Parts: sequence; C-alpha cells; structure tokens
Amino acid sequence: MAIDFKLPDIGEGVHEGEIVSWLVKEGDVVKEDQPLVEVMTDKATVEIPSPAAGTILRLGGKEGEIVKVGSVLVVIGNKGESAVPSADGKATAQKAPQAAQAASGKTLAPPPASSPATAVAPAPQGRVLATPATRKLARELSVDISQVRGSGPAGRVMDADVKSFSQGGAVAAPGAPTRAPSVAPSTTAASPSTKSAPPAVRPRVVMGTEERIPLRGIRKRISDHMHYAKSTAAHFTYVDEVDMTQLVKVRVDLKAIAEKQNVKLTFLPFIVKACVGALKKHAYLNGSIDYEKEEIVLKNYYNIGIATATDQGLIVPVIKGADQLSMVDIAAEIERLSNAAREGKIALEDIQGGTFTITSLGALGGLFATPIINTPESAILGIHEIKKRPVVIDNEIVIREIMNIALSFDHRLIDGHVGAAFAKDVKAFLEEPKWLLVGA
Repeated sequence: MAIDFKLPDIGEGVHEGEIVSWLVKEGDVVKEDQPLVEVMTDKATVEIPSPAAGTILRLGGKEGEIVKVGSVLVVIGNKGESAVPSADGKATAQKAPQAAQAASGKTLAPPPASSPATAVAPAPQGRVLATPATRKLARELSVDISQVRGSGPAGRVMDADVKSFSQGGAVAAPGAPTRAPSVAPSTTAASPSTKSAPPAVRPRVVMGTEERIPLRGIRKRISDHMHYAKSTAAHFTYVDEVDMTQLVKVRVDLKAIAEKQNVKLTFLPFIVKACVGALKKHAYLNGSIDYEKEEIVLKNYYNIGIATATDQGLIVPVIKGADQLSMVDIAAEIERLSNAAREGKIALEDIQGGTFTITSLGALGGLFATPIINTPESAILGIHEIKKRPVVIDNEIVIREIMNIALSFDHRLIDGHVGAAFAKDVKAFLEEPKWLLVGA
C-alpha cells in the first residue's frame, strides 16, 4: 500500500518551501532516511529524508515549485504499484495499468501526464523559469538569463543552457525582447521670419527589458520581518565614533596566534566581546517585551547575531553563549556560521535564539546608517569602516584609526540616556582593549 509523505514542519514559522533539487526520480528504490529532495525555506536549505524504504511512485512537484507544509511531497510504495491521487488528495496504491489490463482483459486509458495536484501552470508572459542556483550561475557568467533558450521542462533554463550561451553555443530565446535603439532628436531649420528657433523635439523614451522574480524564500522572509520590525519597534538611532588605534595594534599581535590555530582573526570578535561587556551592564539592552503576558523579559545569556550577506539575502547566524567563548573561539564560530550561511547549508538552530545583533558595512564605508532592529530584540549595532582621520588630542592634531558606530534602539524599552550609556561603554571597551582581554 502506497503512503503519502507530506512536507513536514521543518522549522519555527516555516509554512512552505521551494523545491531546489530532487535527489531521486520516479521508479527509484530508496532506503529509509535516504535524502529525497533539497527544499529551500525562508530560513535555510534543508535535505528531506525518506520516512521509509520503498519505490518512488510519484513526485509531488517539480524543481522551482512551492510546496506547502502538510502537502504531499512524494508517494512511496512497492514496485509494480502506481500512485493515483484520490478525491481527498490522498494517494492510493493500485496495480500498474499493464497488470490491471492483463487481469481484466479490458483496455485501460493511459493515466494523465500529471494530476491536478501536480500540474505545472505555464509561466507568466515574460517570466523566465529557472532555479535560484541557475540564476546565480547566470549572474556569475554575466549572462542575461532572459535571452537564454531553456531546454528543461516547460522551457526551464538549465545550468547547461547558461554555460552554452555564455560560450556562444546557443541562440536567444524565441521572442526574447531586445533593446530598441533610441531615436535621435530631430531638428527643424529656422524660417527667416522666425525670431527664435523652436525647441528641439524631445527624444522618444524607449523602455528596456524587465525580469520578474517571485517573492519567495529568504527574500520574502526578510521583507515580512523588516516590515514587522519597522512598524512595531519604536526606532531611534544613536551615532558615535570610536578610536580604534590601540585595538588595531592589539589585533596585529593576536592575529599570528590565531593563525596557528587556523583561525582568521578579524575585528568582529573584539566587537562581540565589547557588546557582551556592555550588555552585562545594561540588562534591558539584552531583553525583549512579551506583550501577550505584559512582561519585560531580561535574558541572562548572551547570543550575539552577526548579519551576513548571502546571494539569497541577509541572514543572521547566532553565536550562542558568546560570554563563555574566547576571542579565538568567537572568530572560529563566526567563520563557521558565515560560510554555512553563504553556502545555503546553515542549520535552523544556528539562526535562532539571538539576543543582540551586530551588522557591518565594513569596507563599504559610509558615515553612519540607521539599522533596523532584529525583533524581538531591543537593539542593534551597526559598524563601519576603520579610517585614518585627523583628530585633536592634547591640543595637537594627530592621525588616528577611527570607526563610526550607529546603534538603533527600541524606544518602547530603551530610554535615550540608557542607549547613549550603552554606546559609551561599547566605545570604552574598544578604545581600551586590555579590558576585553581580562574577561569582558
């Protein structure tokens, strides 16, 4: 008897997933716990294992399709059976058409190519069918994916199509729009009786091509979460500058020690330690509001999120128990988490449970930003590029290594003077790194 295997609940708040890649095909014999499919949710890409041994009778969707939690992902049964969806959406096991025909002596009509539950609607006009991985490949090869002829199902653009196009081995997709040349402005000779020349005719505005991408997965999660955060938390931002000169020198000395342990020591571990030290002095900065119970929740653990840019969007991996880790341990954890996030393989538990977030614009510089709080947290720190600047010390102009910081606070929980005091403590720890090294 065939069984329906439905997309399980694979994480807090996850309601649907996009099929990235099938690891099996219909007719394959699988073992229990064998990976069946890669599904990208709004938080991470995960492999879904088989719940039982058997033969794959039907796949519940094609690559690139969105499947809801609780919908049939795959039908598994015994060899020689076929899965036909019933009226209530559940699969039932039947004999294969050839066997049924032999047993009854009657001719059976061939089954439809796809059931209503798995039929693929044609792509909207102008939309290119391609998986996120294929789109990424196209960007890396500087290929306009709308110009590529797809060889996959329903005209889907495959990796091979993109590679062939980039090497000049494929033609543009039929009907692919091309950019029309602009019309040069016309001029009109002035008549002898005309006192002034008429204004030049404005050129015709020619629109270019566009690409429409479904708002799904991580980008949709970011969109929803940022809108909720901005419309819920009462944001205010505090900006200051930090003299990083001493810390720059300390990092040079410790960098060699970290390299012996195969760890890359950036400035981030020092900033994490500075934030932990300041959070211990200002408990509300490490807290949140539980409106259902009308309580303020002060957390006695320090899980620091590090905003990380990926091809899918901004992800915030969390360093758990940062107060209990050494500088080198924090550096190693940052490297592990950021690599997993960029590869799309980060575990759900690694992006949950944060109490405070750090976001870095790094080498992009800028004067300051107004970062959006990663709710339900109550604050976020934005850090900028370290630059050499002239400053006045003891009435003399000297060159120092200066970094701007911008902190956003939730004014529902954090008063202005509390936020400013927290910023000053973060600044003090960074400007006197010896305090970081003795247990901040």
